[in-house]
Amino acid sequence: MATARASNGGVQSLQRAFELLERLADTGGEASLSELAASSGLPMPTIHRLIRTLVTLGYVRQNANRRYALGARLIRLGENASLQFGTWARPLLAELVDEVGETANLAVLERDEVVYVSQVASRRHSMRMFTEVGRRLLPHGTGVGKAMLATLDTGEVRALLDRTGMPAYTEHTHTDVEGFLQHLGEITEQGYSLDSSEQELGVRCVAVAVPCAPVPTAVSVSGPEGRLTDEAMRVIAPAVQRTAKRLSEQLAARQADE
Repeated sequence: MATARASNGGVQSLQRAFELLERLADTGGEASLSELAASSGLPMPTIHRLIRTLVTLGYVRQNANRRYALGARLIRLGENASLQFGTWARPLLAELVDEVGETANLAVLERDEVVYVSQVASRRHSMRMFTEVGRRLLPHGTGVGKAMLATLDTGEVRALLDRTGMPAYTEHTHTDVEGFLQHLGEITEQGYSLDSSEQELGVRCVAVAVPCAPVPTAVSVSGPEGRLTDEAMRVIAPAVQRTAKRLSEQLAARQADE
C-alpha cells in the first residue's frame, strides 16, 4: 500500500486530504495553514493546494480570521454513516431487549454531542422515552455520554467540557468539572455508567462503551426508575456489557473482511 501511494499521485493526495481533515478534527476547533503544516510535516504549497480544494468542495471552511475548520458538508456524511452503523447493530439491540425487557439504545459521540443512532423499544412495556434516533444531547448528562467520556483522556474531556459547558438538565445532572472527572474514574472502575434522572426525571439508564469502535460508541438500556432498580441493575448491567462486547467483536470481524 505504501508503494502504491508513493507511485500514484492521486491516491497519495487523497490520503493527505483525509489526514488534514483528521488533524482539523483533532484541534477541536480551527487551525492555520502554518499549524497544519507543522503538525503534518507537509510542505506549505501542498497544504495550501489541498485545503483550497477541500474548501471548494465544502468539506473545510475558512473563518473570518482566515483560520480553517471542518465544513458543513461533512455533517451529512457523518450522520449517514452513523445511521448505517445503527442499522447494522439493531439485531443485537433487539436481542438485548428480549433478554432484559427494557428499551435498548446505541449512540455515538459526534462533534461534542451524543447522537442516538439506533433504538429498539421494549415490547413488554409501553413508556414515552426522551431518546429517539437522531436526537443530540450533551454527553455529561447522559448515561451513554458518560460511558464514552470515561474512555477518553482527562485532557480531552476537559477540552470538550470547556467547549460545551455543563448545563443542568435536572437537579441531578453533574455540573462541576472536577467532581465529574472523579465520577468518570468511578465509571471506568465499575465498567458501566448510570444515569439516574440526570437527563429526564424518573428515567434511569445503564450504559457501556463499545471497545475498539471507530468513534466513541456506547450501548444502553433505559426505563423508569421504578423498574430499573438497583436489584434489576445487577442483571441488566452484565447483559449490556455482553452486548457491548459482541458489538465490538462484530465490528472487528467486519473490518477484517473489508
